Amino acid sequence: MQQIPSVDLRDFLSDDPARKQKFVNEIGKAYEEIGFVALKGHFLDDKLVESLYGEVRNFFSLPLENKAKYEIPGIGGQRGYVSFGKEHAKGRSAGDLKEFWHFGQYVSEGSKYAGEYPDNVEVTELPKFNEVGKEAYQMLEKTGVYVLRALALYIGLDEFYFDKFIKDGNSILRPIHYPPITDEPKDGAVRAAAHGDINLITLLMGAQGKGLQVQNHNGDWIDAMAQPDELMINVGDMLSRHTNNKLKSTIHQVVNPPRELWGSSRYSIPFFMHPVSDMSLNCLPECIDANNPKLYEDITAGEFLHERLVELGLIKK
Repeated sequence: MQQIPSVDLRDFLSDDPARKQKFVNEIGKAYEEIGFVALKGHFLDDKLVESLYGEVRNFFSLPLENKAKYEIPGIGGQRGYVSFGKEHAKGRSAGDLKEFWHFGQYVSEGSKYAGEYPDNVEVTELPKFNEVGKEAYQMLEKTGVYVLRALALYIGLDEFYFDKFIKDGNSILRPIHYPPITDEPKDGAVRAAAHGDINLITLLMGAQGKGLQVQNHNGDWIDAMAQPDELMINVGDMLSRHTNNKLKSTIHQVVNPPRELWGSSRYSIPFFMHPVSDMSLNCLPECIDANNPKLYEDITAGEFLHERLVELGLIKK
């Protein structure tokens, strides 16, 4: 496959069973073949997107000493600010050329997971930052719920199979700033080195310009660019593992721009949709047969996440 397929969530949300099944077939086939789709018809409106980007630019424009006070030690970067170059791809030592922020789950009242997550961090300099971030988080989460319902049907599960695992799940909204490149990057550092995502699915804002590349199953790198009204949504390692690699987590990267564009910033905002920590990621029986034997050992989502955060350098052994 040489380009990212485009699908429309409004097909799935319609009252027309044929349109709904069309969406299920299209997104399932895309996730088997390349692991990415561009999705129209999501729940983010233009005003919210514009507000979020405005707040994100304002935050990353703050002096470093202001941002640094929001970098919370001891939580593996799960909330607040993570400074430039701190995260690296699995298997690499060179830090990615980025800084980012983490908004986390807003748990429901009385949830047993309330004590499991760090608190979200309030930015005192920007009174609207946290409010806008929360609204975007919840609209992206709502979009993800319906994507996973479609995938459950495609796999042959009950439509609402994933609902109980993603309610109060450990999902993360990550506004990223790739600053201007001022010197030749050392050790081959790029804005985001080739990697697979940890989670169930990732919903990405800000994939309109060149930079994001996806590796297809022939090993070719192809540009992944969405239209202004589209989110780029991909399979993460947790979902790939749970479906015994029926739905494929695809390696992707954010390459450095041409030298003449080094002086420009890039912003992107992925929403990493995680389940609750005690969800079993054991390979589903529906995805195992004589031609597709079980590929992965049993593990929970929480155990898998911890392993990967150590590999990424965000948690020290």
